[in-house]
Amino acid sequence: MQTRVGSVGSVGSLDEGKDPVVTTRTSQSRTLPLRVLQLFGLFLALCIAFSIISIYTIRRFGIYSVVTTVKSNFVPCVEEPNSLDHWRKPPSNLLHSMSDKELLWRASFVPQIEKYPFNRLPKIAFMFLTKGPLPLSPLWERFLKGHEGLYSVYIHSLPSFNAEFPPSSVFYRRQIPSQVSEWGKMSMCDAERRLLANALLDISNEWFILLSESCIPLYNFSVIYHYIKKSKYSFIGAFDDPGPFGRGRYNENMAPEVNVTQWRKGSQWFEINRKLAVNIVEDITYYPKFEQFCRPACYVDEHYFPTMLTIQAPNLLANRSITWVDWSRGGAHPATFGRADITEEFFKRLFEGHQCRYNDQLSSICFLFARKFAPSALEPLLQVAPRVLGF
Repeated sequence: MQTRVGSVGSVGSLDEGKDPVVTTRTSQSRTLPLRVLQLFGLFLALCIAFSIISIYTIRRFGIYSVVTTVKSNFVPCVEEPNSLDHWRKPPSNLLHSMSDKELLWRASFVPQIEKYPFNRLPKIAFMFLTKGPLPLSPLWERFLKGHEGLYSVYIHSLPSFNAEFPPSSVFYRRQIPSQVSEWGKMSMCDAERRLLANALLDISNEWFILLSESCIPLYNFSVIYHYIKKSKYSFIGAFDDPGPFGRGRYNENMAPEVNVTQWRKGSQWFEINRKLAVNIVEDITYYPKFEQFCRPACYVDEHYFPTMLTIQAPNLLANRSITWVDWSRGGAHPATFGRADITEEFFKRLFEGHQCRYNDQLSSICFLFARKFAPSALEPLLQVAPRVLGF
């Protein structure tokens, strides 16, 4: 019996253990609505406070100032790459960070629709390949004056040379990123391709003329511009020389890309149109062959472009240069003319006695430029230019 009483007591204790739990839940259920009401009241108070502050701010500073502040922090998307002007306008700064590989790739872009959707005024790109200074620049300044919009200027010099032209000069900030180029080696052609590629970035450049620091124009700008514009051909020398300085420089390893019958020689100084310029910068077929198998005594700058363009577009070549050079004195380099040489009689002999074909017709105007002129020739050139050269 005691055991059973104990059992009952145990049961009773368990029942008593439940009573506090029931009491606690009842008190929590009564406390919960009170806390909710307190939180809601706090939220309502914050809303009222925020509304009062907002109304005060608008009345104090005005709603337009708030809107203006928000708009001033908005940065619109840059839409220039999607604009036609982005492709029409030439680069504002010629000093870019592209490697040669990147530059040539970019310059090889060609529109597939020939007709331009805007009024394009074709320009001549005058490309100066020089080691450093341009001592005859005052003569070129006079030649180009008044013809803005019809020409562009590019300078490839030694990387260490810093040109100091005034902002008013046509040569101001016209240097391109350059590398060392050596006479007769592939680095010379690399420099020429670099000039062409930079000039091709201006879509208005239609004709490309390679010049040196010792070159001068032989006519005024209008005569030269129309002579080039109306020509059906580009002016690059490309002839078959069977002798030791022509075919004698050919290497049989050039085949099959270049056969000996296709081997050509020509002057380094050329004028080409945009199509041929693109052919040169995009070339990956002939370049490796000439780089590897045309080394001194094979002078690559005399053979690479003439041979390649003769294979690719012979119908576009006049097969002559428009830059006069005097080789009559013999040697590896042409004659140089200084102060004492610059007379009206000198130019009379230079202009006379030439005959060539222009647009398949005989012509006595065969050369538009001449070289080589020493720095000492500048002063007399400026004196005779108005009477003899027409500018």
